[in-house]
Amino acid sequence: MITCGIEIKGSEIILCLLSKEDGFFQLPDCRQVRHALQHPNDAEAVRKFQFTLKKLFEDYKVEQAIIRERPTKGKFAGGAVGFKIEAAVQLIEGLNVELINNATMKEIMKENPIPISFSETGLRAFQEGAFQVAYAALSR
Repeated sequence: MITCGIEIKGSEIILCLLSKEDGFFQLPDCRQVRHALQHPNDAEAVRKFQFTLKKLFEDYKVEQAIIRERPTKGKFAGGAVGFKIEAAVQLIEGLNVELINNATMKEIMKENPIPISFSETGLRAFQEGAFQVAYAALSR
């Protein structure tokens, strides 16, 4: 089962595909790991953004997407565009979407530490958060 870890930063979404088979993790290649919502107030732009993600998930046979939950209030609250991106992902038909909060992630990763350093994964530095989300989801 291929899982997509998602981290939303500002007006862009960062993806990391990860699968687990027989206790081994694999990092499938992904044609584009960063997608930006250029015009969040334009309904057609949001539809196009959602279609692009849906097509990517279909092409890579992603069965589940896990989004790092962001606070709705306070100093570290997510922005309106980020929540619009989150909704666009959650409304993709046929995709199982879940949110995972930081406390749950830390607890899972404490019990199941990542067996290699992030630099050995071959992923780009900005994908580390999305990788942690996917890893935590597959390790629970």
